[in-house]
Amino acid sequence: MHTKTIKDLGAAELAGRRALVRVDFNVPLSDDGKVADDTRIRAAVPTIQTLLKAGARVVLCSHLGRPKGKPEAKYSLAPVAPRLAELLGKPVTFVPHVVGAEAEAATKALMDGEVCLLENTRFEAGEEKNDAALSAAFAKLGDLYVNDAFGAAHRAHASTEGVAKLLKPAVAGLLMQKELDYLGGALEKPKRPFIAILGGSKISGKIDVIEALLPKVDGILIGGAMACTFYKAMGFETGKSLVEPDRVDMAKDLMERAAFRLTIPHDATVAPAIAEGAKAHAVKRDEIPTDEAMLDIGPDSAASYARAIASAKTIIWNGPMGVFETAPFDKGTNAIAQAMVEATKKGATTIVGGGDSAAAVEAAGLATAMSHVSTGGGASLEFLEGKVLPGVAALDAK
Repeated sequence: MHTKTIKDLGAAELAGRRALVRVDFNVPLSDDGKVADDTRIRAAVPTIQTLLKAGARVVLCSHLGRPKGKPEAKYSLAPVAPRLAELLGKPVTFVPHVVGAEAEAATKALMDGEVCLLENTRFEAGEEKNDAALSAAFAKLGDLYVNDAFGAAHRAHASTEGVAKLLKPAVAGLLMQKELDYLGGALEKPKRPFIAILGGSKISGKIDVIEALLPKVDGILIGGAMACTFYKAMGFETGKSLVEPDRVDMAKDLMERAAFRLTIPHDATVAPAIAEGAKAHAVKRDEIPTDEAMLDIGPDSAASYARAIASAKTIIWNGPMGVFETAPFDKGTNAIAQAMVEATKKGATTIVGGGDSAAAVEAAGLATAMSHVSTGGGASLEFLEGKVLPGVAALDAK
């Protein structure tokens, strides 16, 4: 962890000062306009509470959804303020502006230990363009900058990178620090054996991760529909399964270079279609019927992967093993999640890399049983690929 955090700031740097905090409140809203899942809001609470206890005046900013650079009522952050107030046990003022004179006045009206939430940063056309003028406008809303939005750290936006270069000190929040500590620690100094489990639908989305992890891990376990591209490279029938024909040669090359470190599922759970779960059955990987598709790893693979997880000391998991949203194609993903829970109990470091795998462990009620569940799917992937995250690079170094 080479980035400065709020823990590196003294009381004099926080008390009575406006802390502009970039959080990730990109949460689902219900039809009646209430927060449907407050996981990301709860994740930011420790940073907010730490700043408030130090006497800072907390100004929160976040994006929500994908508005086209202009206000859209359905993407307003207004419903988030009351839920955050409940979690903090104190009032949260909602400011219906992102930047400008009214927003600036609202931040200056805050007293020590008070908090306000600005409107959706993506209501401004310059946010995703990392516009210099918008970055400067953000910088007027605080006396220091804190980035606690790991989920948006891979985006060079005005509220994540631009403002961090103008408003100093610019430091990481506690959630950001936790993300970097776990993911960075796993890559730099993993306890061994160190294995990665990679799933999802497409090998093209994970190729850079596989390339980056191969020299560092003791093994990579492959799951999800992307296993079918490897099957095709092995000369097997894949039926109606999702295959990327243009990646078959790449899969073949990866298997040749990885040798014993890359494990492809031994069997598959197949069915004519996702909607025909009642017809699901397991087959050996070289026996997939021409009129069926692989929709999950098979039971033999799930058991084999669970044994590998049990013997590991560091495990990173990114991507489900099958169509986990629909039973019975959730069995492989649930088996991996359960195996990681048992490994955690025995002292292993278990990291779930955001996105669908995080959703799967949340749905199974197992998130708190892991060492760390990342709040950023895309950000954690890019971090594992070894890419520089603009939102982190712009922060002050220790």
